[in-house]
Amino acid sequence: MITQPDRPGNRMRVKPSAIKLAAIELGLPVYQPERIRDPESVERLRELAPDFLVVVAYGQILPRSVLAIPRLGAINVHASLLPRHRGAAPVARAILAGDHETGVTIMKMDEQLDHGPILGVRATPIGEREDAAALTARLAEMGAELLVETLEHFEDLRVVGQDHPRATIAAKLRKEEGELEWAMGAPEIDRRGRALQPWPGATLPSNRGRVKVLSGHVEGDRYVPDVVQLPGKKPAPAKQVLGDA
Repeated sequence: MITQPDRPGNRMRVKPSAIKLAAIELGLPVYQPERIRDPESVERLRELAPDFLVVVAYGQILPRSVLAIPRLGAINVHASLLPRHRGAAPVARAILAGDHETGVTIMKMDEQLDHGPILGVRATPIGEREDAAALTARLAEMGAELLVETLEHFEDLRVVGQDHPRATIAAKLRKEEGELEWAMGAPEIDRRGRALQPWPGATLPSNRGRVKVLSGHVEGDRYVPDVVQLPGKKPAPAKQVLGDA
C-alpha cells in the first residue's frame, strides 16, 4: 500500500491517513514516499512487479517511469463523470456548478491529468440538500464497487476514449471561496455552503460577526441557515445563535 506521508491534522498533530490505518489493520505493508517520482520510489515499485496500480485521490501526478511498471496498466478511480471535472476537487466543483448528477469513472492513466481512456462509469443524482462530505462518502462506496467489477472483468472491457473538447477542470479549492456575502443570492450561497464542506467551510456576516454555516436551505428567494458555528464555539441551531436577524 502506497500513500502520502503522515501530515499534521487537527491541532497540528501528525496523524496517519485513513488508508494507512486500514492497511495496518489488514496487515499490509505501507510505503509513504515524499515524491513518487524519486528514483528510489520508482525502483521499489519496480521490484514489486505488480499487475496493476490502482490510484485513488493520491495527490501526485504519476510520471511515465511509474506508469510503465504494472503489467496491465495503472488505473485511477475519479469522483466525476469524466471528462467533466478533471482535477483536484471534482465533488465540490460539481455542486458549485449546479450539476444535477455526478458519479465515478474508472480510467486507464496516462501522463496527463485525468486524461486517459475510460474503463467504466457509474452516475448518481446529487441530492438537493447533499453536501460535499456526504456526496464524497457515497461516491467512495460507488467507486470501490465499480473498481472491483472493473478488475474482475478487465480483459473483457471495452475501452472508450474521452471526449477531450468537453473537458472541464475542477481546480483546487481556495479558502477565500468560503467567504460568502448575502448579496450573492440564495442559490449561490446554498451551492457554496454545501460544496465547501468540510473545507474550507462557508461563512456569512451576521449580527455577531462572521459565522460558519454548517447547513441551511433555500426558502423562496432567501437562504436560511440551519446550523451555524461561532469561532471557538460548538455548532448550534442558527435561531439560537443569531435570533431572528
